Amino acid sequence: MEYRKVGKWGLKISELGFGTWLTFGPQLDVDTSKKIIREAFKNGINFFDTAEAYQGGMAEYILSQALKEFRREDLVVSTKIFWGGSGPNDTGLSRKHLVEGMRNSLKRLQMEYVDIVYCHRPDPSVPMEEVVMGMDYLVRSGMALYWGTSEWSAEELEEAHRVCREWRCVEPVVEQPQYNMLKRDRVEKEYLPIYEKYGMGLTTFSPLASGILTGKYNEGIPKGSRLDVFPDLRKRFEEDGRFSKERIEKVKSLEKIAKSLNVKLSQLAIAWVLKNDHVSSVLLGVSNTDQFKENLAATEIKYKLTDDIMREIDRIL
Repeated sequence: MEYRKVGKWGLKISELGFGTWLTFGPQLDVDTSKKIIREAFKNGINFFDTAEAYQGGMAEYILSQALKEFRREDLVVSTKIFWGGSGPNDTGLSRKHLVEGMRNSLKRLQMEYVDIVYCHRPDPSVPMEEVVMGMDYLVRSGMALYWGTSEWSAEELEEAHRVCREWRCVEPVVEQPQYNMLKRDRVEKEYLPIYEKYGMGLTTFSPLASGILTGKYNEGIPKGSRLDVFPDLRKRFEEDGRFSKERIEKVKSLEKIAKSLNVKLSQLAIAWVLKNDHVSSVLLGVSNTDQFKENLAATEIKYKLTDDIMREIDRIL
């Protein structure tokens, strides 16, 4: 397992991280979560990511139980604040919700601090000065060691850094965007100035495009698959064209490359993300140990992706 710095900053995290969205709670209880986390830690994963929104906080609680047997100093734990409940101040990035949401997350996690806290989404209803001051408080008070953002635009990141420098606040060090073979522009184009100017790292999610890059949806929605279990997610994917004929043809072409390398398409897709030097860690969402072990192999498969193969993948995409 390779450990990568978060951008230019000193924090080192495993190149593969462990995510808890849609798995901890709906698919994994405490006991099964413990088994998978043990396997992850044994194989070098030290980065574990969750959010107050995941299963109404249940994912944070299950993660806390699964991590109890490890030394806190050996873990890098992150959570995200935005969707904390139904009350008028339970959502968004107001200073009130940032502070209260962080305290509630720490209670569920049963920790004194998290290593990274993210603004789970941008909040145009709150002045950037308030957001920055709120996140600065979380870091300076010791509730988090670093702060970051998730799915912010380059323009929003520029504004956040400008305000931080004007107000002498702690700056964000990491962005958590979706990044995979089928969703590339933000990471590869929009953020390019951000890496150089501010040294931000990336902890990317959805390397398999919610399963599309496994090939299992090439002929429809299999029973028991994630998109079968979560119909709202399936509807969203169908509406935004993720099952278009053009995309499925790309997936089938990528499967041929995977077969030529004697690897699975899922492994190829994760390894491809790892080839991007700006990526600090790729978050995995797994529901059993066999799936985890399969994904783990991407750390070795990345070395098979020569310049010629990367060019061929780019041609297909």
